[in-house]
Amino acid sequence: MGFQAMVAHETDSGIALTREEVADDFLMPGDVTIKVHFSSANYKDGLAITPRGGVVRQYPLIPGIDLTGEVVSSTDPEFAPGDLVVAHGYDIGVAHHGGFAEYARVPAGWVVKLDGLTPREAAAIGTAGYTAAMSVQALLDRGVTPEAGPVLVTGATGGVGSVAVDILSGLGFEVVASTGKLGASELLSALGASSVIGRLPGEGEKPRALGKAQWAAVVDSVGGESLAHILSTVKYGGAAAVSGLTGGAELPTTVMPFILRGVSLIGIDSAHFPIERRRDLWTRLAKDLKPRHLSLLENYAPITEAESVLRSILDGTHSGRTVLGVAGEF
Repeated sequence: MGFQAMVAHETDSGIALTREEVADDFLMPGDVTIKVHFSSANYKDGLAITPRGGVVRQYPLIPGIDLTGEVVSSTDPEFAPGDLVVAHGYDIGVAHHGGFAEYARVPAGWVVKLDGLTPREAAAIGTAGYTAAMSVQALLDRGVTPEAGPVLVTGATGGVGSVAVDILSGLGFEVVASTGKLGASELLSALGASSVIGRLPGEGEKPRALGKAQWAAVVDSVGGESLAHILSTVKYGGAAAVSGLTGGAELPTTVMPFILRGVSLIGIDSAHFPIERRRDLWTRLAKDLKPRHLSLLENYAPITEAESVLRSILDGTHSGRTVLGVAGEF
């Protein structure tokens, strides 16, 4: 069986992403073979086509950390031909061929059967939206309620941030969206943000050991100095769910927010989240945690335009979630 794929190759001049016809034996071992309907564009996919991006273990590789579609064959009894599924995380798109191809083959322990979501909706949510849901659930598990006060969402126009705004507002929280793209205020308000502010800290403002307490909780995908500042302004007993480092990997802060205000710093990692808990949360994403405004968040592009979309994510000009159509788009 030959099929079309976007394959990343390491060359002397960088990483080339090319459309190719590959054979069935190009796929890696797995229990479930999936006809891919949709993938999506993520920052991690951008790193996969960036020299020394730090995420891919070996080239050539079919990128695409998200894939949704239809099972065509399975050696695992849990899945049958015709099942609609989503797969993301683990080694997909970094060490195991991913969703930028007409077919994918992955271990059954990486696959989630869809119930209540279409493949396109699942792709629109994708890893970024799933990370947002994990962040929101972590805050709920910590006991954060709408009555506790406003929740700050940083990087609010990005994939994680925009979906977090949508989910939190749907749960009745007052959401303050922080973004460097103030032209996106209308979109963020439509998603349910109560107010939209610029990046933190403000210009000329340096993080303090403790600042004025403002936020009941935070969903942060920025990290760096911004997170250091924000931690100093979380209310007593509050929490920050942290999943990103676009603002830097260093965290120049003190222990003061943790030992004087009892603030919790919660790390969010969706890549290796256990499969049973992963499946449970996808069930929630079709119900009470379902983003209400996916149509506002979703952009669409054919898979052959993946590279230009990923470049826009890497250079900071991309907003929301981009679904990459695979079936019928090669």
